[in-house]
Amino acid sequence: MTTTITDIDVTDIRFPTSRGQHGSDAMHTDPDYSAAYVILHTDRADLLAGHGLTFTIGRGNELCVAAARSLAPLVIGLSLEEIGTDMCGFFRRLTSESQLRWVGPEKGVIHLATAALVNAVWDLYAKVEGKPLWKLLADMTPEELVSCVDFRYITDAVTPGEALALFRKHAPTRASREAELLRDGYPAYTTSAGWLGYPDHEIRRLCREGVAAGWTHFKIKVGADPEDDLRRCALVRQEIGPDRKLMLDANQIWDVDEATARMRELARFDPWWIEEPTSPDDVLGHAAIAQAIVPIGVATGEQCQNRILFKQFMQAGAMSFCQVDACRLGGVNEVLAVLLLAAKFGIPVCPHAGGVGLCEYVQHLAIFDYLCVSASLEDRIVEYVDHLHEHFLDPVVLRSSRYVVPTEPGYSITMKPESLREYEYPHGPAWESQPE
Repeated sequence: MTTTITDIDVTDIRFPTSRGQHGSDAMHTDPDYSAAYVILHTDRADLLAGHGLTFTIGRGNELCVAAARSLAPLVIGLSLEEIGTDMCGFFRRLTSESQLRWVGPEKGVIHLATAALVNAVWDLYAKVEGKPLWKLLADMTPEELVSCVDFRYITDAVTPGEALALFRKHAPTRASREAELLRDGYPAYTTSAGWLGYPDHEIRRLCREGVAAGWTHFKIKVGADPEDDLRRCALVRQEIGPDRKLMLDANQIWDVDEATARMRELARFDPWWIEEPTSPDDVLGHAAIAQAIVPIGVATGEQCQNRILFKQFMQAGAMSFCQVDACRLGGVNEVLAVLLLAAKFGIPVCPHAGGVGLCEYVQHLAIFDYLCVSASLEDRIVEYVDHLHEHFLDPVVLRSSRYVVPTEPGYSITMKPESLREYEYPHGPAWESQPE
């Protein structure tokens, strides 16, 4: 049976998270977690559809919606079988369209929209095969996996031949790692206790609840007032004790010299990493900071626009932890390229998941990385934020601070129809009832 994409719906979905300061940080003080949400309709009699989204934080989400609609004609009419025979070609069809490429290329709003469409295709593919996305990827042959990756612009760092050798190397031992993850889950850390807009008593309460629940890694936001940072870090360190990991996230707020100075002050709290200490495009700035604050690591990648920038960060020694994002890049295909780069440079992948649907997405990517690419859990941990999972048909499940491996077919990103109706912007009931 063939599966042809017949139509595409794109919807502006927004959640009023700014009302409770959920997601707040030094750069983004009032985020409304949002998604340009894509549904690929097909000619299947069983009404099987592919779902995907790209994450934003409110204003501007309408631009991603418009960009996805601009890309839709490149996908409508294609069969899944046609796409599956040349996954890299499909990726390039979207990222290299001769006119749309001028408003990219492979970055910005167009690339965010590309991710929504590409991920929706992978969701459809996994559903047709009756497998969760991680399993669909893991069951591919090394040759099939390599054929999904666009190596253009990165062969000076990793080649198709090296990728093939890596996949072949780990294939014989994959089954034992799969059994391990199905039994134990994938390790996670929490960001939910440390949003910048939370008052001290709320942070203290959430830290205590986190410790009681078994969390071993806590991340908090820094970067506003220096004295405030010192107080909040002291508070969190006091609550979680000396043996649990503390990670800091500045969300791009500092210049390079300021980041170095501020981290020397915050070093007294023994942070494991500082995340996005400066502009996400500043490769050499991150490298300078990394050299200056050893042994504290530098984590970045959630706003890294494409595989080429990831390559440069890694080549320059500017990245200690790779925080790949499921939809900042151009979807699954480009994420595979970054996982290969990280394996080549020996950098642990700790995916970014601080937004609506991102936890659902990245659990699949981290699992696949362990099974087929890195074959290691050393210093690897996935972000978890306890927001908005109730809107998904197959939400993430945490047990003992670990992601439970998903088993339902697809990419875990299908939202409930009632949530789509309620939070469609600006005419959904959740928004029509909001005060001006």
